[in-house]
Amino acid sequence: MLKLYIGNKNYSSWSMRSWVLLKQAAIPFEEVMVRFDMDTDSAFKETVSAVSPAARVPVLVDDGFAVWDTLAIGEYLAERFPNKHLWPADPQARARARSVCAEMHSGFVALRTHCPMNIEASLAQAGALVWRDQPALRADVQRIVAMWSALLEQYRGPMLFGEFGIADAYFAPVCVRLKNYALPVPGQITDYIRRVWALAGVRAWTEDALAEKDFLDFEEPYRTSR
Repeated sequence: MLKLYIGNKNYSSWSMRSWVLLKQAAIPFEEVMVRFDMDTDSAFKETVSAVSPAARVPVLVDDGFAVWDTLAIGEYLAERFPNKHLWPADPQARARARSVCAEMHSGFVALRTHCPMNIEASLAQAGALVWRDQPALRADVQRIVAMWSALLEQYRGPMLFGEFGIADAYFAPVCVRLKNYALPVPGQITDYIRRVWALAGVRAWTEDALAEKDFLDFEEPYRTSR
């Protein structure tokens, strides 16, 4: 069986992508959650380094063969399970889906920096402050709104390319950020966020995240205690 190494569900946006993809596509896998730890010689580093030279999560292990990085994991699963149709069938739609995933993979630095993922927190006040003070964040959100709006119009929803696929799993953590920081987006984007939150795979992840109750101060620069 496939094995997926992940970090804390409340914080790990990268882990969420691969986990949601597997869960929503009904691909059987075993979860190995490794608690985040910033220490140089931490249990996290020791455990993840044993399966991946990158020493980061997520890591997918298939019969002893490790695949790390969310893009590589998505591609591996698409090839391993072609009947799941994780990429669009149309070549141009498939290329566009890969393009937007790659854009997310390498971009949107302001959104990542100023709105770190935290599923259990309501961060509207923090969101209002960074929205006011960070033009780069506003530009990131504007680009996401334009991207999603165009895809939803072209492929007619309910997901970005019609049916659920890698792109929706890739942007699921962005939906978390936009919702929990209450960043202003138009109605059609709010509706898409609701549909993503309603996915069985996303619901399962968020329920687990809410049950963790594991406060890590280095993951929460906007608050240091409860």
